[in-house]
Order: sequence, then C-alpha cells, then structure tokens
Amino acid sequence: MTLGIIDDHIPGTVMLKKNMGNVTGLEFLNKIYYISDGILLQQIREISGVDGSTIQNWVKRGWIGTTVNKKYSKEHLARILIINMLRDSMLLERIDYLMRYINGRANIESESIIAESLLYDYICQIIDKVMNQDKTTNEQLRNYIKESTENYEERISGAKRRLNNALEIIVITYYATIIQKHSVKLFTDIMKGDGAGDRLVQ
Repeated sequence: MTLGIIDDHIPGTVMLKKNMGNVTGLEFLNKIYYISDGILLQQIREISGVDGSTIQNWVKRGWIGTTVNKKYSKEHLARILIINMLRDSMLLERIDYLMRYINGRANIESESIIAESLLYDYICQIIDKVMNQDKTTNEQLRNYIKESTENYEERISGAKRRLNNALEIIVITYYATIIQKHSVKLFTDIMKGDGAGDRLVQ
C-alpha cells in the first residue's frame, strides 16, 4: 500500500507535527482545547486551512453540528479535520454518506456510535502505523485497525464492524491524497526544471 511517502502534517491540518510536539489525534485536540472548550471560526481556518465560507457551508448542509455562540467544540473540529482529510480524493457527497454511515446526522447524538474526537484519534493512530512502515498490505492495514479499535465498546450491535469498515476507507483515501500531493510536487519540480525529473528516470 505505502510507497515510503510520508506527510509531516497533522492529518487534516496545515500544521506540522514537529511544531506541536509530534502529537496527533486526541493529544493534538486536547492541546488546542487546553484553555477553552470552544474556538472561533478564524482559529479553525488557521488550523485546517479551510476557508471560513466553506466551513459555514458545511454547517448549513448539516455536515457539522450547530455551533454554540459561534464557537466550535472539540467534536466539531475533529469532524472538520476528517472531512478535510478526504475531500481532495473523495466527492463531498460520498464523505457525507460515509460520516452518516458512522455517526448518523451531525446534530443527532443518539445516532452516533463514536465521539468524533475518538474517531479522529483512531484515524491518526492508524496513519502513524502505516507511515512508519516501508510497505503496508491490505491485511496489515486491517490488523492496525483492529488493534486501534480493540477496546472500543459498541453502543449498538454491529457498530464496531461499521467503524472498522469506515476506518479502512478513510485511511486509504487519505493516503491517496498524500500520494496525489507528492505526484503534484514531482511534476512541479519538472516544470521548474530543477533536474528532479531527470533523477526520476535514472
């Protein structure tokens, strides 16, 4: 699965891991919300790189839960980051379907099988394992997923199966985005004429 291509950013953000103490997932979210339980749209933009009008559109379309006093919670941010991770390689309608497959409608907590922040944490755990391997087969990926969700407690029957299925899709789609960005960089290097293209075919 992997090509030895890694990403130095915290998944779904424009922030480098090294600038946040090399933490991702729930540790990263907890750092962001250490002082406050809500952050403003401008802060969401700075973290995710997603423009404000896009985020507001996602809220209007029901893809993100309603904010309180225009502040975004940890669960809001986690969902935004997950959507942002996928949107370069997956149609937004499919992302919406996938998120509803996991957690139902964004504003209906009773439909959720997992907190968005924990879902994001699982995703980051699995991505870290994939990135630390020179090669990851589909079977290994599924094992990483099972290891990460081993202690997950189902709220409804079949929830763990749904969760694991969705995690596999999310991680593969995110890695596809990383490969795509790497390919674009290689192409840009060729266009700049810095000799990178020559190195590719030696």
